[in-house]
Amino acid sequence: MAASPLRAPREVAVGLLRSVFRRRISTVNYVRKDNNENETNPSFIHTSSVVHPNAIIGQGVSIGPFCTVGSSVVLGNDCKLHPASHICGNTELGDKCTLMSGAVVGDNIPGQTIIGNNNVIGHHAVVGIKCQDMKYKAGSECFLQIGNNNEIREHVSIHRSSKPCDRTVIGDNNLIMGSCHIAHDCKVGSNNIFANNTLLAGHVLVEDHAHTAGAIVVHQFCHIGAFCFIGGGSVVSQDVPNYTMVAGDRAELRGLNLEGLRRGGFSVTEIRSLRAAYRKIFMPTNSNIGGIEDRLAEVECHEDLSHVPCVLSLVQSIRESLQEDRRGICKYRSWSFS
Repeated sequence: MAASPLRAPREVAVGLLRSVFRRRISTVNYVRKDNNENETNPSFIHTSSVVHPNAIIGQGVSIGPFCTVGSSVVLGNDCKLHPASHICGNTELGDKCTLMSGAVVGDNIPGQTIIGNNNVIGHHAVVGIKCQDMKYKAGSECFLQIGNNNEIREHVSIHRSSKPCDRTVIGDNNLIMGSCHIAHDCKVGSNNIFANNTLLAGHVLVEDHAHTAGAIVVHQFCHIGAFCFIGGGSVVSQDVPNYTMVAGDRAELRGLNLEGLRRGGFSVTEIRSLRAAYRKIFMPTNSNIGGIEDRLAEVECHEDLSHVPCVLSLVQSIRESLQEDRRGICKYRSWSFS
């Protein structure tokens, strides 16, 4: 039987498709040599991705399909960009960072985004873009700095600073859950847990080991103290002192964050001292003791409490919040300032 006239063209077409397919899944070496010609850990870049030739790519980097890497980007060793993730602008990623699908890091505006080692940027998160502040002037430099070992989950937004003289800063070992927002010029410490839909307005300061429940809002310029807890659905419009727990709209003091203190390794003696100090400051039995300053002074002069560092830290955080340029502290539900 004679061969079909379509057989040869079909075989040629199949061969071409196989060749193209092999090229699509093949690996490309595009690495920073670091003065070492014998590269032992090459990077892998999918051919559908757009990587600018001026970008600096470390060893062992994996860039999946349909990613983009800008001209001023620096990727550390062993970074991984999942499909359709993008990094642009003057942006630097440390070693072992991961961008999940749809993540966007950096922006093509003046300034810089610096992200440390071993960070995860979740699906469709947007990190290091221009702030949402009307005071921002086009062309001004703005900055974001993130530490190490942070997990930034899906749909989180973190913005750069609003002024060249300031920067948005996030520390180490933070868990920032889905759909959280950290606005311009915020300062976030380390070992914090932000549950879903935690929203921080501009210039908010969060110290270490704070924990927020879901759907909370923090007003501009508020300070969130160390080892504090913010209950779900709260609207925080004033400072939260160290070690305390607040909840409600508007958020009110509800006592000490006892569970957080236990998990944080505070001793029984320290917790008892903090409870005694809290009662003297916010739940006085003597109505003639005076105002808040008198109560703080009493704790500072107390024979036993004055020698406990965490008690002095609590007093100091309250004093700083009562200064003229601060917003004061969240009110106690059955007590008002004198």
